[in-house]
Amino acid sequence: MADVVVGKEKCGEQRLVSLPLSRIRVIMKSSPEVSSINQEALVLTAKATELFVQYLATYSYRHGSGKEKKALTYSDLSDTAEESETFQFLADILPKKILASKYLKALKEKREEEEEEEEDDNNDESDDDEAES
Repeated sequence: MADVVVGKEKCGEQRLVSLPLSRIRVIMKSSPEVSSINQEALVLTAKATELFVQYLATYSYRHGSGKEKKALTYSDLSDTAEESETFQFLADILPKKILASKYLKALKEKREEEEEEEEDDNNDESDDDEAES
């Protein structure tokens, strides 16, 4: 398996995977549990990653608006992550895009709600203190 290297060779042969193995090795070594990486494990991880990305893109294209536009968009990927149970774990990585103004408005409303809750909690505590007296 180590003889079948990846990507496209200089002589024009087709390689097993097209992702850069050096980058995958760096990502794998970033985990504190990993001390050394076998070449076969590296190639298999690269191939599995390629197949996963291909499946995600194909699924998103077929179930999104990509067919009509003949293009795969970020919103297709984020919709897939949000709606598909299989890709639900990607929802934090591929969030839906929102305008900055909408985000700031939602953030302001959340802060106002938290402030109201704090005021209610403070009022409840002062009422309890008066009742004990």
